[in-house]
Amino acid sequence: MTTMTFVQARGGLAEALNRVCYGGERIMIQRRGKPVAGLVSADDLETLQRIEDAEDLRDARKALAAYKRNPKSAKPYAEFRRELGLEK
Repeated sequence: MTTMTFVQARGGLAEALNRVCYGGERIMIQRRGKPVAGLVSADDLETLQRIEDAEDLRDARKALAAYKRNPKSAKPYAEFRRELGLEK
């Protein structure tokens, strides 16, 4: 994987995009020596999204199976949001 600083990526965005789109490269962008973003092709991003969707579906099926085994263990939505700090 190629690594670029933020300044290099900003100054050479067109070249970086061509390297990713046509050369199949993946570029890690760093700021102050730390990775902050990655530049990947649309195909790579689509693949990552499909993997994430499959994992979400697996987790949902697992949660549904757990609920079916013990419906009383389910939490009300408002309680779940409170636990996440989304409501008081």
